[in-house]
Amino acid sequence: MSSAAFPEPPAKIPATSPESLEAMIARVADRAEAWKQVGLDERVRFLDKIIEGLNHVAPQLVADGCKAKGIPADSALAGEEWLATVTTTVRNARLFRDALKAGGQPKLPGTHTRGDGQVVAQVFPTDLQDKLMFTGMRAEVWIEPGKTASQGMVYREPGSKKGGVCGVLGAGNVGSIPPMDVLYKLMVDNEVCILKMNPVNEHVGPHLEVAFKELIDAGYLALCYGGVSVGKQLSEHARVDTLHVTGSDRTYDAIVWGTGEQGAKNKAQGTKINARPFSAELGCVTPVLVVPGPWTEAELDYQAQSIAGMVTQNGSFNCNAAKLLVTARGWALRERLLAKVQDALAGAPPRKAYYPGAQERFQGFVDQYPQAKKLGAQGEQIVPWTFIPDVPSQPGEYALTQEAFCGVLAQTDLDCSTPQEFLRQAARFANEDCWGTLSCVVLVHPKTAKAYAEELDQAVADLRYGGVALNCFPGLIYGLVVTTWGAFPGHTPQDIQSGVGVVHNSFMLDHPQKSVVYAPFVIKPAPFWFPVHENLDGLGKKMVAMESAPSWGKLVGVALAAFKA
Repeated sequence: MSSAAFPEPPAKIPATSPESLEAMIARVADRAEAWKQVGLDERVRFLDKIIEGLNHVAPQLVADGCKAKGIPADSALAGEEWLATVTTTVRNARLFRDALKAGGQPKLPGTHTRGDGQVVAQVFPTDLQDKLMFTGMRAEVWIEPGKTASQGMVYREPGSKKGGVCGVLGAGNVGSIPPMDVLYKLMVDNEVCILKMNPVNEHVGPHLEVAFKELIDAGYLALCYGGVSVGKQLSEHARVDTLHVTGSDRTYDAIVWGTGEQGAKNKAQGTKINARPFSAELGCVTPVLVVPGPWTEAELDYQAQSIAGMVTQNGSFNCNAAKLLVTARGWALRERLLAKVQDALAGAPPRKAYYPGAQERFQGFVDQYPQAKKLGAQGEQIVPWTFIPDVPSQPGEYALTQEAFCGVLAQTDLDCSTPQEFLRQAARFANEDCWGTLSCVVLVHPKTAKAYAEELDQAVADLRYGGVALNCFPGLIYGLVVTTWGAFPGHTPQDIQSGVGVVHNSFMLDHPQKSVVYAPFVIKPAPFWFPVHENLDGLGKKMVAMESAPSWGKLVGVALAAFKA
């Protein structure tokens, strides 16, 4: 089948010259100590200007994002860019602004202590508008065992003001990742930043230069462009104190250990070529754990669309995209759900495979699994939505250890039939046999959740993931911003998997372990990640307005747009 006609991507941006980057680093590094002295009121002013600037550049930023990702200008899918790029960045800036207005100690909606002594901070909803806009949802940040829910260390303890220069190597898949990483480094870690845009979405950079102009003019932030050589100069520069990367574990390994045989030797011997403090978010084989339950036909239809949307959103170029559907072999409704998921994928619009290497990764899975089912259009620029049934649930299995980062969903079974058996086996399976710890999904019917409340709670506690999403796409954990985003703590440089450290975390919690979001089993109106959402563009624009300056009138506008889906 031939490829669809996609719009031309934005023009390429020339790489920053070594001389320009050298001057850029020097200028920002010279301002590192000054940033530590910038008071709360001035930081709030910077954030206000960023929100204003993002609103100014939003239409063209979205238009360029659509061109880069092959989305027609008049398509409802443009809403993905309004939501994932603009809305989340605006929300992040606004919530950090509110946190700073509270002296870096924003009031938590609540805390409680679990029976084992672990502290849990309630972070959502924060007010009545949250409750109405996200009906039935709640979110928690679980604190590392033995720690308290303390907040904003650099504002609470002036002597701990950290600081320094951070080289941020931006992600190429979602336009909000680079600016949100920068906001976290500036406002929570107290570090000035040099942001290197990824060549895949470098079009975002010029818009950020406008929106973040005052920070750039003051010397607290700079942006550079280019590929490996620019990244190498930045990450190895003597005046760059720390690094942050969103990308792949291979990128992390190349920076820390080197490449080729020498890199492998360095890693085996523990000899780092770059020993700087490093935070990183590096992807995951995201499992969707389907707890057996009494699902109705309508609920099966809804969940099939939801699962498909977790695959197709942003063309499946998400580190939190559903990659592995885990079901109970003895569940009576298993076959019905699997058939409906395949139908939903087949009905999803084809997407441009804009992220480099997608065709090769897709082919690797097809070569490994002859039973793979291609369910959508295929072409030179299109990776078909692909379902791989009956993958063995055994350690080392290809689909369990390789992140597809394209429109592939594998499926595997656990040998059980009851909810309690599944919950026990699924937590162990996800922790021990699936690569990565960034995010996972648990789908559980409300009757099952009630009947097996203790078993469900234990499974959530046992899951070693930085984000656990109950009945929703993990992208919601990313987008809420009050939650943390990052791997479960404990990865070593030799086995980095999903990375180390967190971002977002607008309550500025000092010792987060993981975030958990609880959503209704069926969300109405249809959530943003559904593969077909007829008014996503309109919803995205209304959400930007709401997040920029919340009001009851704007909330009504969001609701009306959502119900047009």
